[in-house]
Amino acid sequence: MIVLGIETSCDETGIALYDSKSGILAEALYSQIKLHQQFGGVVPELASRDHIRKTLPLIREVMVQANCKAADIDGVAYTAGPGLAGALLVGASIGRAIGMTWNVPTLGVHHMEGHLLAPLLEADAPTFPFVALLVSGGHTQLVAVQGIGQYQVIGESLDDAAGEAFDKVAKLLGLEYPGGPQIARLAMQGTAARFKFPRPMTNRPGLDFSFSGLKTFVLTTVQEHRVDGLVDPQTKADIAHAFQEAVVATLSIKCKRALQQTAMKTLVIAGGVSANTRLREELGLMAAQQNARLYYPKLQYCTDNGAMIAYAGCQRLLAGQCDDLAFHARPRWSLETLPPLQAVPL
Repeated sequence: MIVLGIETSCDETGIALYDSKSGILAEALYSQIKLHQQFGGVVPELASRDHIRKTLPLIREVMVQANCKAADIDGVAYTAGPGLAGALLVGASIGRAIGMTWNVPTLGVHHMEGHLLAPLLEADAPTFPFVALLVSGGHTQLVAVQGIGQYQVIGESLDDAAGEAFDKVAKLLGLEYPGGPQIARLAMQGTAARFKFPRPMTNRPGLDFSFSGLKTFVLTTVQEHRVDGLVDPQTKADIAHAFQEAVVATLSIKCKRALQQTAMKTLVIAGGVSANTRLREELGLMAAQQNARLYYPKLQYCTDNGAMIAYAGCQRLLAGQCDDLAFHARPRWSLETLPPLQAVPL
């Protein structure tokens, strides 16, 4: 089965063709980062308009790359949620229209299921069951995964997601959007011993997260070290280092608890923040100490992309799932409501 995947949940337009036998045939990605940088974050209306401009040209590009015609496509998968309502509607309307025109089934895919399953695209893929840390600009969740569609959220952020905290701290330090890569680069120049920020909610039992207080702690530190309204470059680097270490340590502590609580020996990390090198290092060390294995997608599949949507959609389309006559776009959508699959199709 060859599936066309369409990702338009936020500020990246991702298109891919996935073959259930051969893997990814072709893919293309357009990022709106430059469009939104001047505003310090994503402007939903601008994101939607840019998806309208880019989606069909990228689909044509991918079809040419793969040397595929409409008759070769067996299904269409699009991101139905969660995400920005207008952006989701662009992908959903185009996906449904193409499916009707080409007379193939379509399926609205859960964005976070796409991220969760992205490591399965790798040659050395994890096997079920496993604990998944989904960590991005909009989500920070720990999920016990028994199989596709068999998800139990065992921990999540009570306020800011980790990626959102990175963006807000970057703004406090005068860095450009998106904040994650900017903080990571600046942190490499920081002095480890100068600041130590709190590891929120690690001194109490449970698997939930909270990064709002850490963000406030950073704000207070920035204000205390301003001279004539400015923070010197080294202090900014030291703050970035301390903040990143606090987030990484917090995520590591919670992942360790999740592995112990579930008695699982496999940890998967996915989502935009999973590209953070320091997080990968720390979780790798922790997993080894727990006699567990750590898996994550290649860098190009950490951020939003069409490949993960095509793959997730293909698994469900192969199992006979497809859209009904309703039009699906869900800005809010719980992973736990997804129907399970009995087995992972080959």
